[in-house]
Amino acid sequence: DKILVVARLKWEDTNWVHENFPDWKTAVYTVNDQEAELHTSTNKGREANAYLTYIVDNYSQLPSIMVFLHSHRNHDHGSRDVGDLNFDNVASVKALNIDFVHQTGYVNLRCIQSPGCPAEIQPFRPADELSDLRPQERAMVSAWNELFGNFDVPKIIASPCCAQFSVSRDQVLKRSKDEYQRYLKWLLDTPLNDATSGRIFEYLWHIIFGREPVHCPDMNQCYQDLYGSPPRWNASSNTPCKSI
Repeated sequence: DKILVVARLKWEDTNWVHENFPDWKTAVYTVNDQEAELHTSTNKGREANAYLTYIVDNYSQLPSIMVFLHSHRNHDHGSRDVGDLNFDNVASVKALNIDFVHQTGYVNLRCIQSPGCPAEIQPFRPADELSDLRPQERAMVSAWNELFGNFDVPKIIASPCCAQFSVSRDQVLKRSKDEYQRYLKWLLDTPLNDATSGRIFEYLWHIIFGREPVHCPDMNQCYQDLYGSPPRWNASSNTPCKSI
């Protein structure tokens, strides 16, 4: 009773999903093709649109475990591919400790902390320190209010990038369907562009699914908990991932 939810552009090859996971259900959403069997209503918000669309459309019949992924099998957004290309999304998902996901409710599939930790989003950073290269930080206060209905915005929001994670049904159901519908409506209606609106959610998923605003698990412990083994690379290099 588990599913892989994948967001893709119509020219991206996701055959690896079906070929490698015959024992998983799959839901591959194409964000820019209205003729695709599964698609989003519009191409906005990067992978967040597909993820939220899946949750809203299936809220009453969610499987016990969900894994949300990008379309690429091999890239450095995941945890176990850094320094060893044998460890890609296929290897990571196959090694994933499902019992640990049930126990904790939510896990980021990326154990490497950079980028994202220890203090990626600082909504109240002094204006003279804000960068035009970080529009998601500028937009976070208003986004937080519109999404969560309050101004209790944390001074720091941090979690390893890059919006690939696993969550249990029980954890998803701790929020109402109305809440997820509100998140999706915000994503579709916000004047923020595709990249910025998507990055807002990139650094909110852990909060939506019950973690503290700063959620930066120890890397070695993360590897042990999620995959049953320490990282097979030099942790001191902490190679960062590319931009989405």
